Amino acid sequence: MSGSQQLWDDVDDYFISQLSPDDDTLRAALRDSEAAGLPQIAVTAAQGKLLHLLAQLQGARTVLEIGTLGGYSTIWLARALPEDGRLISLEYSAKHAEVATRNLARAGMDRVAEVRVGPALESLPKLADENPAPFDLVFIDADKANNAHYVEWALRLTRAGSLIVLDNVVRGGRIADAGSGDPDVVGTRAALELIATHPRLTGTAIQTVGAKGYDGFALARVLG
Repeated sequence: MSGSQQLWDDVDDYFISQLSPDDDTLRAALRDSEAAGLPQIAVTAAQGKLLHLLAQLQGARTVLEIGTLGGYSTIWLARALPEDGRLISLEYSAKHAEVATRNLARAGMDRVAEVRVGPALESLPKLADENPAPFDLVFIDADKANNAHYVEWALRLTRAGSLIVLDNVVRGGRIADAGSGDPDVVGTRAALELIATHPRLTGTAIQTVGAKGYDGFALARVLG
């Protein structure tokens, strides 16, 4: 571990202890996800609290999450919703979805949150066919190669004023390489270019450091 990474970890630990401490339910979600062999790529507590605050700032009643993993971020988002709120999370892996569903139930969030299993690009058209109320916030944290497609679907399923959050956009700095052939970089660059050029979107991207190393996220607001 580099000296910089240790410093980032220490600062994150301090921020989390002061501003976004987890609890038994959140710790159990991480513990059970690890025990089930899920990759340890969930958002940090600080990032989870940011999602929670963004949902609250939006006054969100409906949230769409693309990429559930073990449901850690899902719990943070669901806790920001009112009693009659609704969160739909799309997860490719049946195993991950099973773990997430258990974690949501233990958190008491299964009353507002549901996990749907299958490739998101198959689940999203089915969701659109249900003609749901527009989502107030969309959190995209799935396979990066399809990021532009996910942003396009987010546009279809939101309204003016909705917020789209796109995670993991830095790709270790490779995002700046226009010649990269890495599908994750190509897909993320396409998503950022869509945000930059689409007449119904305005956004920005922020680089971050912390317990997850060097990364970043993009925020986009849907215009009228």
